[in-house]
Amino acid sequence: AAKPHPPLMKKHSQTDLVSRLKTRKILGVGGEDDDGEVHRSKISQMLGNEIKFAVREPVGLRLWILFSAVVFTVMALMALVFPNQLYEVVFDQEQTATSVSIRLYGGAILSLSLIMWNGLYTPEKVIIQWTLLSEACYFAIQFLVTSITLVELGSLPNAAILLLLSRIFFLTVTLSYYYHLGRRTKKI
Repeated sequence: AAKPHPPLMKKHSQTDLVSRLKTRKILGVGGEDDDGEVHRSKISQMLGNEIKFAVREPVGLRLWILFSAVVFTVMALMALVFPNQLYEVVFDQEQTATSVSIRLYGGAILSLSLIMWNGLYTPEKVIIQWTLLSEACYFAIQFLVTSITLVELGSLPNAAILLLLSRIFFLTVTLSYYYHLGRRTKKI
């Protein structure tokens, strides 16, 4: 009458190589992606390779950011504490305006120096790029403002010429680091 069914055989897919290969192919792991990377699991494929996010910094970048942070801090403190003397050194004449504007300038530079100090210790490429871009914008704007002020005054003291040349130099170095940091690295 009723014949008992034979016991069901369980397939052990973990030992079946073809079955594992099909499963990995369906999941989309194990093969090369568009960047030529082979992911061992779906998780690593989703999260990405942490080596990809490592920043290849140009030589001397951290030293440049340290130098900038120190210079910005010193200039800010000089503008806050000795505003009249700072103006007299740069423009080679007595200050006619109140020292409040130079102290405000010192406060703005002190804020930029805090950004520089933060950029010195961060490992994130985007923050370093924004730090360099902020620094470059400052140097470009200061060059323009100083140039316009010198044209209005009708004089060209040696200290102001030195300041303008230093701003061009600092702007060039900062933009160079910004450019090299933003370049994509070639895969080997």
